Amino acid sequence: MRCIPEKPEFGDGQLAEKAVWDALRSSLPDGCVLAHSVQVRDSRREHEIDLLVLWPGVGMAAIEVKGGKVGVENGQWYQSDRSGKHDIKSPVAQSQGSMHAFKTWLEGRLGSRLSSRFAYLVSLPYTDVRRDWTMAGCPRSLILDQTDMKSPAGLIRHAIEHEGGGATILAPTFLERILPHLCGDLNTQSDGSLDPQEAEDAQDHLTERQAVLLQATRSLKRVRFTGGAGSGKTWLALEKARLLCREGKRVGLFCYNKGLGQYLQQQVSGWRQNKPVFTGEFHEYARGLGVPDGFEPHYFEEEMPLLLKELAARMDAHERLDAVVVDEAQDFAPLWWESLLACTTNPDGGEVYAFMDDRQDVYRRWAGPSSGTNHPTADLVPIHIDENLRNTRKIAETFKSFAGDHFTPRGGTGLPVRRVECATDDALDAADNCVESLMDEGWANNQIALLTTHSRHPAHLEHVNAGTIAEYWLDFHANNDVFYGHVLGFKGLERSVVVLCVNGFKDMGRAAEQLYVGLSRARSLLVVVGDSALLEEAGGRELKMALSKAEAWVPNVDL
Repeated sequence: MRCIPEKPEFGDGQLAEKAVWDALRSSLPDGCVLAHSVQVRDSRREHEIDLLVLWPGVGMAAIEVKGGKVGVENGQWYQSDRSGKHDIKSPVAQSQGSMHAFKTWLEGRLGSRLSSRFAYLVSLPYTDVRRDWTMAGCPRSLILDQTDMKSPAGLIRHAIEHEGGGATILAPTFLERILPHLCGDLNTQSDGSLDPQEAEDAQDHLTERQAVLLQATRSLKRVRFTGGAGSGKTWLALEKARLLCREGKRVGLFCYNKGLGQYLQQQVSGWRQNKPVFTGEFHEYARGLGVPDGFEPHYFEEEMPLLLKELAARMDAHERLDAVVVDEAQDFAPLWWESLLACTTNPDGGEVYAFMDDRQDVYRRWAGPSSGTNHPTADLVPIHIDENLRNTRKIAETFKSFAGDHFTPRGGTGLPVRRVECATDDALDAADNCVESLMDEGWANNQIALLTTHSRHPAHLEHVNAGTIAEYWLDFHANNDVFYGHVLGFKGLERSVVVLCVNGFKDMGRAAEQLYVGLSRARSLLVVVGDSALLEEAGGRELKMALSKAEAWVPNVDL
């Protein structure tokens, strides 16, 4: 068992802590970590965990120790020692407060939520407590009395497993991530790698530097910004819309996917100054203007935009848009463009800004690429964004073959991509195992997205069948839990960890584009699950070569 510090010094007033320390040291199994006097600062408040137990495969426990005879009268805790009987703060509240402070501090250091089980306990090594004693907020199982000190390990484990907050065990790998912060070792040597959260902060900083493109092109009124995955196009689209709004213009900020639409709305809601007159999906804009809703794909592709175009001819000047900003513009069908531009003050020469990636044309709504003369963005001034900023290099290198010759990864090296080999029919189950194992490692559930390439995950399908897709996306943006989605619906979005479940393809002709989307959604860690032969058939030999450098992984869900 590891002790921190190895030989703690107990002063005259800490004899009770020494007694409990000795009892735990002789009772806890090998592999556990026992720490004494863990100091935590939460804002201006200072906390101390007398004894902290880290138990791999089980969880954590913060223990407040009180010597002397301890009791409670009418809700007031008291302690009788050499100086007599005096009131004390609730040791239960102290233990709970220090546990939460440590949890908050640790999450900030690790850059991820703490999902491991964590219990707070009180040890009274010189007090006998009845077995049937209890009080509000403190069951008897959270108290270790004089008798319990004979063999406290089993009682601590029971408290962690039955009273502790959190949903997962403390994985040994996550324990190792905690130890450097707990020990406070000061080692100035570095291997040059960044913590995942630090790497993502650096990615955000690089993305914000892209604003120079908007400044350099501010005199251009009709522009298409073309760039590969991870080049910061969505951030640029939002920033362009914000700058136009500050000029007092009536701006429309558009996209196709519901998830991306809600993300754009969420970002715009925080602006203090002028906001776009509309933000979200193209079809929601049409409905908002009074165009009837429909059900069939043909209606949304052709009839609805034609009705919008007819309505636009009758629009008053004050209803029209001064500028249009479209994110993931390659997703827009021909008639959508025509009807959208018809709603502007100058359909032929007004301000239009398209942010797009021709190589992510997963819907195939156009006969040719956007560089062709038949595309409505063909007359827009092309600005190329070649640098990948949102992914680590390890991740970017897996989809580099899809992104074009000028694609340049600029992120940090990052964690190795993981590869889980399995049959296509087994991919969903294998991906679920990956999610469980990742959470055991210490990744927070809200950092993980599981994306499928063919049939939906049951958790996703449940929302589709229940008609609760809007709530489903709101839950994603609230960062409440693991997200289960399809690559087609996740364009323009991202999470720290993506488990790409390659469970087949509906149309092999679009498989390469779907892989490109799925491989590029992770910021810190990418896990690719599926059959190697299918991946090579869909992504080519270049993808096969890239994935050959990945780390072979067999998730362990029985830790």
